Amino acid sequence: MTAVEKVEEQLAALRIARRCVPRQEPAYLLDIDTSKGSQASSSSSSSLVAVSCSSPALRLYHGDTLQLLREYRAQPGALSGVRFARTRPSVVFSGCSQGALQCWDARSATQKPVQVFSGYPSNVFISFDVSCTDLIVCAGTEKVEQDAFLVFWDARGVTDCASATKEPLGVYSESHNDDITKICFHPIEPNLVVSGSTDGLVNVFDINKDNEDDALISTCNSDSSVSSLGWSGEDYKQVYCTTHDEGFCWWDMAQLDTEEPITLLHVLDARESVCTENHGLHYLVGGLYHEKAQKLFLLGGTSTGDIHLISCGTDGLSLVGSLRGGHSATVRSFCWSPTDESLLTGGEDAQLLLWKPGAVERSLTKKAPLKISSSLQKRVRVHNTSLKSRKKCNA
Repeated sequence: MTAVEKVEEQLAALRIARRCVPRQEPAYLLDIDTSKGSQASSSSSSSLVAVSCSSPALRLYHGDTLQLLREYRAQPGALSGVRFARTRPSVVFSGCSQGALQCWDARSATQKPVQVFSGYPSNVFISFDVSCTDLIVCAGTEKVEQDAFLVFWDARGVTDCASATKEPLGVYSESHNDDITKICFHPIEPNLVVSGSTDGLVNVFDINKDNEDDALISTCNSDSSVSSLGWSGEDYKQVYCTTHDEGFCWWDMAQLDTEEPITLLHVLDARESVCTENHGLHYLVGGLYHEKAQKLFLLGGTSTGDIHLISCGTDGLSLVGSLRGGHSATVRSFCWSPTDESLLTGGEDAQLLLWKPGAVERSLTKKAPLKISSSLQKRVRVHNTSLKSRKKCNA
């Protein structure tokens, strides 16, 4: 059995190990991240799990038990994500549409952020990320009039001056002409960042350069609105993205200075490309790169809560396995842990689930789907599950 086949077998064997207790105030779980290291919690050496919710609130859970430890009430406005600092496992960042990012310290007794990263008056932040060295924070904005910005801050010393506000270092303003929906720093090169937008462009920047024109390394066109993106491949020299109409694009940045094409795969509609049993594939959530197997996978699902794990190859997409019996509605977020091969998922049924290979759950109570207000519906993107045509899968 090859390394890839072994990993695919492990993914297909994922079962529910823990299920968080739904709160009296249910909410969509929109983004998930986990900390690393024993300093993350004073009560345990386990990692922490941070979840951004539609309430809006930022919740911290125990990594092993999924016990709720703390809840922070963010500024008014929709949350645009959550990220733990890489080098300080107690520090977590959250984005807010109302012109600011916030930084929280899980060790602190206060419910106030230890740092606020303020933007410019017109900024509405809908995406952000933190560099792998925790030195730089970058956020993407909605388009206002003719402008969409990448805004940068210096993130050093965030826990040294409680409740201080930091002003931006600067902005990029010329590379996107519509909402900047996703940002992702390189996992090991702190100067590299990729951004995706509803204009269909996926841009790679080297922020060590003096200006935006010099910083722009590559522009790839997904031909659709970008919903998620990330890095993959050996030394993470590849970039991939999914789109809001369930497309998938995959490029090799190592070929930029060669005569070889940089496009590894372009799938216009994954719902037509991936053969699944019963209810099919309704949407894509995002990707995960398995470093040990050097393999890229996608996670997708159905509106009734089934999760599909999909293998990516230059010859196309293929189903690895499906996870059922967990969620009862659309899955909106996930986080993969390479350390113990576990998967965290959250969705529109307000549930946070921990999946591990071969696990057995004590209780299998399934949470009913939530109905959300029309005001929230406007702030979250809804996957389009309708198709004009669907290709039949060969037996």
